[in-house]
Amino acid sequence: MRRLMSLLAVVSLLVISLPVHSALPPVSVEQGMIFGGQWSHANNSTASVTNLSELPAVAEVYTATWCENCVDVEHGLDDVQAEGALQQYHIHRAVGESQDPFGNESLDYRWKNRYGATSITNGQQPPGVVFNGTMMKEGSVTDEASLYVEFFNMANQSLGLGDGSTSFSWMPTGTQTGTVTWALDIDTAHLDNATLEVTAWVVETGADFEEGTNGLGTYPHILRDIILLGEEQQGTTSIELPQAFDGDDLEVHLIYQVTPIVEDEEEVVDSNASEDTPALSFVAATAALMMAAISRRND
Repeated sequence: MRRLMSLLAVVSLLVISLPVHSALPPVSVEQGMIFGGQWSHANNSTASVTNLSELPAVAEVYTATWCENCVDVEHGLDDVQAEGALQQYHIHRAVGESQDPFGNESLDYRWKNRYGATSITNGQQPPGVVFNGTMMKEGSVTDEASLYVEFFNMANQSLGLGDGSTSFSWMPTGTQTGTVTWALDIDTAHLDNATLEVTAWVVETGADFEEGTNGLGTYPHILRDIILLGEEQQGTTSIELPQAFDGDDLEVHLIYQVTPIVEDEEEVVDSNASEDTPALSFVAATAALMMAAISRRND
């Protein structure tokens, strides 16, 4: 009987000590908005014009080939993408990584620098999803009916971009090169006190890695590189594409990044006042001495 009671006590302690994964609600990100999503296969010529209000949500997904929770997150996102509500871009963990072959350190550092400060877990471990650069969801536990419901609601939060449009064209000029042309028609109020970066996000449609321990085998939407095209609302730029991990399935996506300009709040010193104060004090003191001297004479 004593042995049974001891065993039950040990089991109870083990159960109590198990980690509890609570749902983390979405949090706001204050790094500026990201929008776009027009794209082309790298080996095809494409031209399109899209109303800003009809663009899909841009979903940046922080993931890894060993991350089992990431599979649940990505399946929820797939269900939303099937309805045309979002476009996925998977950033694979790279810094300090030894198991994931799809990682890119510059993209990993970008994720941490952009989203780490506001991330509940400092953005160091997947899974994590950011919608349009403005809302972050960490982990795979939700208080909603399902991850699909939570992601659908996040994807459909409007950025309020207005009635403008964006045009995009891609012209391949070689096996690894091509030309991007863009034009953004947007209310300039969205660009006040902010910088605009026009970028090409190069995506590999899918790559095989049977050694991935989360069981996917084929990993989709892999972000291979982010290439700066310019800072103007329209232009044309030639770019060189990275190598695909396998196959010939690279895509070129047009993405706009709007980042608020943060000014340092420094105490402004009124130089004129600081320089004039001693002179005024001297005049006042002199006047006081003269008045005192006149008063003595009158007495």
